[in-house]
Amino acid sequence: MTSSSELHLRGRRVLVAGAGTAGMSAARFLLGVDAQVTIADDRFGEVEPTGVVGADAARTAGARLISIAELLADDSWVATTDLVIASPGFAPTNPLMVAAAEHEIPVWGEVELAWRVDRAGLLGAPRTWLVVTGTNGKTTTTSMLTDIVVESGRDAAACGNIGLPVLDAMQTQPRVDVLCAELSSFQLHWAPSITPDAGVVLNIADDHLDWHGSFAAYAADKQIALHGDVGVVGLDDAVAAGLPVPGRRVGFTLGEPAPGELGVVDGELVDRAFTAEQDGASGGTPLIAATAIHPPGPSGVSDALAAAALALAIGVAPSAIGRALSAFRPAAHRGEVVVTIDGIDFVDDSKATNPHAAAAAIGAHRRVVLIAGGLLKGASVDDMITGSADRLAGVVAIGRDREIIVDAISRHAPKVPTVTVFTGDDGGVIAQRALGSETDPVSSGGQPPFDAPGNSDDLATAVMNRAVAEAWTLATADDPRPDAVLLAPAAASLDMFPGYGRRGDAFAAAARSLPGSAPRATQP
Repeated sequence: MTSSSELHLRGRRVLVAGAGTAGMSAARFLLGVDAQVTIADDRFGEVEPTGVVGADAARTAGARLISIAELLADDSWVATTDLVIASPGFAPTNPLMVAAAEHEIPVWGEVELAWRVDRAGLLGAPRTWLVVTGTNGKTTTTSMLTDIVVESGRDAAACGNIGLPVLDAMQTQPRVDVLCAELSSFQLHWAPSITPDAGVVLNIADDHLDWHGSFAAYAADKQIALHGDVGVVGLDDAVAAGLPVPGRRVGFTLGEPAPGELGVVDGELVDRAFTAEQDGASGGTPLIAATAIHPPGPSGVSDALAAAALALAIGVAPSAIGRALSAFRPAAHRGEVVVTIDGIDFVDDSKATNPHAAAAAIGAHRRVVLIAGGLLKGASVDDMITGSADRLAGVVAIGRDREIIVDAISRHAPKVPTVTVFTGDDGGVIAQRALGSETDPVSSGGQPPFDAPGNSDDLATAVMNRAVAEAWTLATADDPRPDAVLLAPAAASLDMFPGYGRRGDAFAAAARSLPGSAPRATQP
């Protein structure tokens, strides 16, 4: 363990790149230990900064605020900077990061800073770190894990990419001893020193390749989560399952687990890696019935297995895992049933912002009408469509990249009825229906895309209202009827809405306004 005397921050000249949540958390801590702090952000310039929470307080505490353009225009900054703290959005190709590398200035992410502070004992005895990463399921797994650890009687906090910066979690009172850290590939890239007590890689699929430069680089950054004492991998994902694990390797699967794994046996989640080893129970230790897991379906069970593995790795009892998971309910926009009409659930999974996540959401149901579309960020939907074709009772495509989804359906699932909802030149909302090669004519001209966050929220809401109505029409026409109308966009929301939460709210409001809807009873 590094002693506190070996981490020198007092008087150190630190440039914090980015004044978002993570950057400002790092800046506050550094100012509190008397570092010399400069905060660079594009929102800082000649006029007073707007929309930057905490900027005035940081300046009052002694921080220098500067725009990135102004900083880069004067090369003298490299001679007066000892350390750069990179916010997660700063890719290695960012000019600021490139300049730091060229001048051999160390670059840490705010999570790397938190790790070094913790290991050095600057905020008390080092904590237990449990790290969750993957392309999909991070937030649900982290939330499950936190509930499990708290149920076991230990003080824990969900932190990192889930919202609360790790440094802030380390400074809360009463003290938090277990950090359940959801970390993105961006955060892990800038935190190469982390060796958690246990970490998991849930799955890896194409995402953020523009930031990382290649799929191999993306996977390598995810693999940093496995550098600690116990590395947990999702065995049902070929890429995650193939990652090297320097320490103890534990896998989880939706199938029957082998020794050293967690899995499902006769409808129960079973541990054959930790407690079975201790108790000599070759058949494994039952944890909870799969039917008691929320969200239901394969992705929810998979997330629960991952959370259980991390908890077991630090000695949490199986009974605490069962109690916590039976009471757990996912946060909004992650498979939430917002209303049920005539036996058909309307499911808000707006958080499914890539095709891999959307495929998992579809797989949780027997048959669905899918509402999808938005900003695909270059990701292919072909595998999602081919793998889910037999579950699709219909598809309603929205957003800027809707035609990519429609094209994939025409090639891979031509019998699936499809509706494209968009705006006409006059601002009206139009629905274009297609089945195979037959397409209903559109009376008004053009299909101008949604392509910027500046579009009217009222217009986006009108499109969602029409999309939900068209989905309901498809659902009632299918025989037998589907079990759900599912919002799983497979795409980001910023072409139409300010965030996935607002998109999910619009879906829920539209579903609740349909004839026959009634308030959904709160789940026990």
